[in-house]
Amino acid sequence: MSELDPEELEQRAKLTLDMCGGIQPMHISFYALSISYSAERALAAFELYDHLIEHVADAASLISSVQDAVGHIGALSRYFWPSPSGKKNSQHALRLARGEKLRKHYKIADNSPLADRELRNAWEHFDEKLDTYVISNDAGYFFPTPIIDSHTLADDPTGKIFKLLDPEHECLVLLGRKFFFRPLRDEVERIFSKNKKPTL
Repeated sequence: MSELDPEELEQRAKLTLDMCGGIQPMHISFYALSISYSAERALAAFELYDHLIEHVADAASLISSVQDAVGHIGALSRYFWPSPSGKKNSQHALRLARGEKLRKHYKIADNSPLADRELRNAWEHFDEKLDTYVISNDAGYFFPTPIIDSHTLADDPTGKIFKLLDPEHECLVLLGRKFFFRPLRDEVERIFSKNKKPTL
């Protein structure tokens, strides 16, 4: 199949936007299936996390399971909040309209934990954040390996924590920043339970 030229893509995006508000009716199931996949994979990673907690797994395995969940949550959040960057054209406007339409259907508020991209970005751009972290901190006690402990350790200005998991408070600390992931998990569970074929 040959790719459509940019002008044709723009025209189709404009028609979909003008006539359907962002999603053509015959394409609704594609979005529903994609949303379901990302939500299900995130929940499976959290279930693995629960299993690992019960069996007293090591810090790296526990953090890895949360990381997998967050990666899928990041993919899920982009259906509802597409990237605001990019060329301002009909395709860009279509993505924004699609996100708004899906948020309405799934009853996702503007203050949903899925709207906060900080945790997702912290994982996706960990290498860049690590660059900044190591050149910004030249004194203190460094903990480069994953650890399980209280998130309050990150409050000590002399402690430089790379990755810490506090299972009791469901908090992940990355490069000294705290991220509480229970609200994300609750929101994904709600979306997954609602994910029947949308009528938009």
